[in-house]
Amino acid sequence: MSPSTLTALSPLDGRYAAKLSTLRPIMSEYGYMHRRVQVEVAWFMALSDAGFAEFKPLTTGARAYLLGLVKNFSEADCAAIKEFEKTTNHDVKAVEYWIKSKFEARPELEKATEFVHFACTSEDINNTSHALQLRSGRDQVVLPGLDRIILKLREMAHLHADVPMLSRTHGQTASPTTVGKELANVVARLTTAVDRIAGVKIMAKMNGAVGNYNAHLSAWPEFDWEAFSRRVIETPEPMGLGLTFQPYSIQIEPHDYMAELFDAVARANTILIDLSRDIWGYVSLGYFKQRLKAGEIGSSTMPHKVNPIDFENAEGNLGLANALLKHLSEKLPISRWQRDLTDSTVLRNMGVALGYAALAYTSLLTGLNKLELNETALADDLDAAWEVLAEPIQTVMRRYGVQGAYEKLKEVTRGQSVTAEALHGLIRALDIPEAEKERLLAMTPGSYTGKAAELARRV
Repeated sequence: MSPSTLTALSPLDGRYAAKLSTLRPIMSEYGYMHRRVQVEVAWFMALSDAGFAEFKPLTTGARAYLLGLVKNFSEADCAAIKEFEKTTNHDVKAVEYWIKSKFEARPELEKATEFVHFACTSEDINNTSHALQLRSGRDQVVLPGLDRIILKLREMAHLHADVPMLSRTHGQTASPTTVGKELANVVARLTTAVDRIAGVKIMAKMNGAVGNYNAHLSAWPEFDWEAFSRRVIETPEPMGLGLTFQPYSIQIEPHDYMAELFDAVARANTILIDLSRDIWGYVSLGYFKQRLKAGEIGSSTMPHKVNPIDFENAEGNLGLANALLKHLSEKLPISRWQRDLTDSTVLRNMGVALGYAALAYTSLLTGLNKLELNETALADDLDAAWEVLAEPIQTVMRRYGVQGAYEKLKEVTRGQSVTAEALHGLIRALDIPEAEKERLLAMTPGSYTGKAAELARRV
């Protein structure tokens, strides 16, 4: 069978391929090769400026040509590298040979070919390429996806700040809140999680086979290779890589920053799983309706169904993302002695983990945009739950020293159907100031929301 969206093994490249068009150029094999070329070119150009007699500074034209290899890198270029790999059976060496092939008929570059990949181990190229991929994936896909969800939730929190809603702690009726406040809770949590994702420093190293600049110093013993490596890594693009320098490593960059990043993304995803399940429940209770889509079918046998599929899809894909992210964060910081290859194949799944997350963000936002508040259902629920006013009544009783306040309210409300009339009768019989009685008598489940509205507007 020929490869297509119908024969793809992963649904990310099959059923959901169109939804991941932004992530695919970054985290795919093509994206990986592209970044490898970028790293090799940046290292090569920096070497020309190092002051070595054997490698004079490149001309402006040569630099422009080299930067053009990066800027204009295409799928055809990637395919050409893969052709080299058929012979080398080594993907990084294939990149080196492809770059050297691009020097043909350019005398200035041809005489400097041996400075391509000079003193580098494969991991010097790979770890920096992975870092560039992750930075782009985070900044161009993950964070914008989460920011769109926060923006929508904040809008909903402000819009519904005053709409009272019955709380359901332990699944039972509890002190009322507002719809906006419950959404504001998620905004606050998610904002913190996003800040942690954005705050992770993306690290990289270029220090040779075991992290000691052995090969580098064998060529130029007096040269400060550590400072040079730092400059290449930290100098902004396109002349450098714009990453954070990792001074200590074995053959591989330790991957601790990756674990930190993946754990941070997983924490945001966990918050969204919580949200997806809550919204699913509120749809089930009738608090939210979902806008209909022409031609859409909810069930093959039950025509009335309008299922909360977007929230279910989000929950499922967030779970898949977190399963992979958890494995990545637990496995990648572990390497036997100075190097083993168990990280290599695992790292190729970074895009899969982020892909499931990005897919979930899209589904969740789609679901949120379909929601319509059913204020009638919310009001009816509140009107059937007068027992929630047992809390303020007994609290006021305790303020005025009424003995056994909690126990008296427990006796007449716990596990019982409570009416407004029954509560009002109890209030009128209390030995408390008349003004307090009037305040309690005026209270309804829908008005007993504390600072919920204020808190909702604050996010």
